[in-house]
Amino acid sequence: MNTLFPIANQFSDAVTEIMPLGNGLINDTYLVATQSSPFVLQRINRTVFPAPEQIMANLALLNRHIAQKFSASVKLQIPEILKTTDKASLYRDGNSDCWRALSFIADTESIESVGAIGDAEQVGFALGHFHRLLSDLNPLLLHDTLPGFHITPQYLEHYRQVRQQPAKPEDRYCAEFIARFQHIADGLEAAKQQGLLLLRVIHGDPKLNNFLFDRHSNKIVSIIDLDTVKPGLVHYDIGDCLRSCCYISESGGFDLDICAALLKSYLAEAGAFFTEHDYYYLYLAIRLIPFELGIRFYTDYLEGNRYFKVTEPEQNLQRAISQFRLCESIMAQEPAIKDLISKLQKQK
Repeated sequence: MNTLFPIANQFSDAVTEIMPLGNGLINDTYLVATQSSPFVLQRINRTVFPAPEQIMANLALLNRHIAQKFSASVKLQIPEILKTTDKASLYRDGNSDCWRALSFIADTESIESVGAIGDAEQVGFALGHFHRLLSDLNPLLLHDTLPGFHITPQYLEHYRQVRQQPAKPEDRYCAEFIARFQHIADGLEAAKQQGLLLLRVIHGDPKLNNFLFDRHSNKIVSIIDLDTVKPGLVHYDIGDCLRSCCYISESGGFDLDICAALLKSYLAEAGAFFTEHDYYYLYLAIRLIPFELGIRFYTDYLEGNRYFKVTEPEQNLQRAISQFRLCESIMAQEPAIKDLISKLQKQK
């Protein structure tokens, strides 16, 4: 950690301690203690995000847009950008790595699994509130910081290019699952091209541990990891959020009760801008995202684990298998999920 002090000192001259923070798979994140207020220090992964300046421009635009709202109507805190002592948003070190500092939201915690229905209701509210706050922001004003992100047909094509050899026995399940269900890959993109689903501002990565719960009230007060904020389909956010929250670790299945609580709270916030087509494509989104992520994990495993951090060589293979098992569970519950969506639509 001592090597990080010169970097942290670019944002504050009163640094006292630096500690690892979180368990993200992309950026390196640290909590920096100072003589006044702590802050979050991050090294932006240039392999994943080749244009860090665009990330910061998007975050600045989000902060400005939300700051214009009536303060009492804003229920989420968005981390603020902290400038360097030279008034810059980013600091480049001697290795050309890019670093940024964000405000630390105190007395909060993230969770790795939904422990109660109330947690799911909070997540649904927070994601819906985030989408509602940004529903009047032109998505085309944002940079696309990850071109191709959540474009499932492109992930599928890349997988096909990577997989030159027949699958090994230990990962044949993944190859066979992709081959069997590859026809579902272009459902949302086709709807977008036909104008049935509209571009909106999305978070891009609203998994469960990117929501911060207040330690005292157990209510969500912030949503973090905003590097993937970009123009996109809110269905990608909804599908990814449900994928993360509804996963049953013991069985690998999909928890329909948590799905129902989360979607109900989400639509109570964001349902005002939902169209008939938005409702129709909800199930396809719920089914698609674990399939997409499974492809991404499996492809990364085949390429030698270049993208997602791993602690052992086959970790991305196991991650892929888990996502495909989850996708199987979702498809097995298709009638129940569609019935749930229909009931929620009628309550609109």
